[in-house]
Amino acid sequence: MLMPLSAQTSVQSTPYWWDDCDFPSLPVRPLSPTCDVVIVGGGYTGLSAAIELARAGRHVQLFDRQALGAAASSRNGGMASGSIRPSRRELIKRFGEERADGILLEGKTAREDLWRFMEEEKLDCDFFLSGLFDGAMTLEETGDLRRYADLLHRKLDIEAFAVDKGDVRKYIGTDLYVGGLVRKDIGGLQPAKLLAGMIRIAASTDAEIHENTAVLGSIDEAGGVRVRTERGEVFAKTLLVCTDGYTDGFDPWLRRRLVPVRSRIIATEPLGKSVMDRLMPARMMHGDQRKLSYYYRPSPDGSRILFGGRDGTTEGDPSAPTVHLQAELARLFPELAGVGLTHSWFGYVAMHRDMIPRIFTTGNTIYATGYCGSGVVWARWLGKKAALKVLDDREQARSAFDFDPAPKAVPFYSGRPWFIPIVYSMYERHDKKTLRRVKQR
Repeated sequence: MLMPLSAQTSVQSTPYWWDDCDFPSLPVRPLSPTCDVVIVGGGYTGLSAAIELARAGRHVQLFDRQALGAAASSRNGGMASGSIRPSRRELIKRFGEERADGILLEGKTAREDLWRFMEEEKLDCDFFLSGLFDGAMTLEETGDLRRYADLLHRKLDIEAFAVDKGDVRKYIGTDLYVGGLVRKDIGGLQPAKLLAGMIRIAASTDAEIHENTAVLGSIDEAGGVRVRTERGEVFAKTLLVCTDGYTDGFDPWLRRRLVPVRSRIIATEPLGKSVMDRLMPARMMHGDQRKLSYYYRPSPDGSRILFGGRDGTTEGDPSAPTVHLQAELARLFPELAGVGLTHSWFGYVAMHRDMIPRIFTTGNTIYATGYCGSGVVWARWLGKKAALKVLDDREQARSAFDFDPAPKAVPFYSGRPWFIPIVYSMYERHDKKTLRRVKQR
């Protein structure tokens, strides 16, 4: 039986990751009236770009309206997947076969580049190359994942294979799935520690970091962009926007193209080694094929389960999404019905009409954004690629994600995602049909 959230008085609304991670304290610095590049957004993307540009000798100023560490880069699940939502078939239909294959190939390169970055910079992020198990609830989904495993192996030389029903419990202790997919190239990390490390690296360069300083707007002028902040104006040759799900009204044009969606994660109380051995024997990252996708993993120390999914709410911090995640956790692992929680928190991811990460340009402004819930790998990678684009290093900057025009604006949308509950109800109906089929097995 589920324990009502109201009875769990110790549930924290801050991320589990913050318990053992402190973000560097940065000095307040005066604004420089001119610079080479202004970066808006101090998450993985903005910091990656700042590091690359400052090390190349560019005068960089980075602005974030909050303290660095407050937004999505320290609130995510720490699953370093670099996944792409559309299938290869959908990508080919939208962008052509060459770009579709380029997008898939770049995921492998981006993951490997993140591993290299953490090793070279000596970042202790609790990283482990765990692999991922993706569950199938129907035979149709099993077939889809079998074909996808073949694609990964054949096109990308990734170690991946389908899992039959009889072998599911080698990877996850549930009867919900009738099959699945294992791929060995995906890992898990402590996302707040990665961010804290990147803040320290950026602060050690000549980049000027201005946290708690909102950008209010910008306008193209001859030779660059004039950026208006709450502490004054700055003129830069190039503006690099890296705000993703936390984009506000400073850029109404971008805001009409990015829809902020809440993603929530719950952390169970410590479960004990025998329970973890039974439920997550391979200690992998996990997901499945539902429209309202869920993602889950062991904590880095292997003591508890972190279980996440899209929140579906747009205001306040109601308890219903937490209770919903508790119910879905119990659906997956019935023995965890009523398990205590220690944390329940949310952050914003950005969805858009292309549904792939993107770099695009308008005037003297370059955008790197739109990670659709898979930002651990893509955000740092596209920040680096955008910086190389600013440096005019055409060979190194080349990316299958860098193309114009920008994603189209979302009709009847200007920043308030009024339609999210409607979309979620449609996805929920779809998933309920699938679950009915599961019960009939």
